[in-house]
Amino acid sequence: MISKFTHTWEEAVEWLRNQPDKQEIVYHCYYDDPLTEAVKRFSCSEEWSAIKSLLNKYYPGQVLDLGAGRGISSYAFAKEGCLVTSLEPDASHLVGAQAIQSLIDSTNLQIKIVQEYGEKLPFADNTFDIVYGRAVLHHARDLKTLLQEVARVLKPGGVFLATREHVISKKEDLPKFLESHPLHFLYGGENAYLLQEYKDAITQTRIKLNKVFGPFDSVINYAPRTQKEFQIKIASILAIIMSSKLASKTALNHNIQQLIGWYASRISNTPGRLYTFFGVKQ
Repeated sequence: MISKFTHTWEEAVEWLRNQPDKQEIVYHCYYDDPLTEAVKRFSCSEEWSAIKSLLNKYYPGQVLDLGAGRGISSYAFAKEGCLVTSLEPDASHLVGAQAIQSLIDSTNLQIKIVQEYGEKLPFADNTFDIVYGRAVLHHARDLKTLLQEVARVLKPGGVFLATREHVISKKEDLPKFLESHPLHFLYGGENAYLLQEYKDAITQTRIKLNKVFGPFDSVINYAPRTQKEFQIKIASILAIIMSSKLASKTALNHNIQQLIGWYASRISNTPGRLYTFFGVKQ
C-alpha cells in the first residue's frame, strides 16, 4: 500500500516555515531562525518557568530530553547547570540532531546527542535524575514500551515529566484531531491517546503519577496564551455575575485561577487538547 503522506517531518516543518499565513504558528512552535534566539525565547517563557518550579529540587542533575527536536528544552536544562542528554532519532539540520549540534557549537553548553528511539534507550539502569519529554509520548511507536524504558533509566526517586500531550475523549475523535493539525496531512506522524491510556501506561511502570495537569491547569499546557491573558479571560467570565472592576480584582486571586482552570479543564472535550504528566520513580 502506498502511503498518502509525501513529506518527511523536516520537509513538513520547512513547508510550514514558508507559508506567509503560518508565521505565528512557526514562532510559537520555536521553528523560527536563528535557532539561538528561538531557544533563548523558550528558556525565558512562562512555560519553562512553570517547568522549573516543578523540577527545582532536582537541579542540577542528569537529564534525558526525549525527542529533543531542535534542542529548545535541552538548551534550557543546560542553562540551569544540568548535564543533558538529547535523545533525537532524526538527523535533520532543521528539527533534529544536526540542529542540536549547531546549538552546542554556538553555545558550548554541556549537551550530549544520542540518535535513538525512546523504545530502546541505550543507557544503563538508574542513570538519570530527570527524564523529560515535550510533546513526545503521543509520537511513541509503542507507548507502553517507551514508558517502561523511561522507568528503567530513571534513578529511584527520579522524576518523569511529559508535557503538552494530545488527549482525545473517545477514539472516534482521533480523525477530527488529525484533520485539524497543520502538518499531519503532510507527514502523517501525529497521534493522540485517551487520558486513561496515558495514565495506565505510566502507572504500570515503577513511576508513581503524582500530578496530572489539564489544558487550563497550567501555563505549561495553555501556552502560548500567557498567564495575564488567562487572567483577562477569567475576568470576562466573572464579569457576567459581578462588576467589571470586582471581576478584574477577583481574577488576580491564585486560588480563583486554579479553581476556574480546574473546572475548564474538566469540561473541555476539544480533540487533541493538551495534558502534562508528572511522576516519580519508586
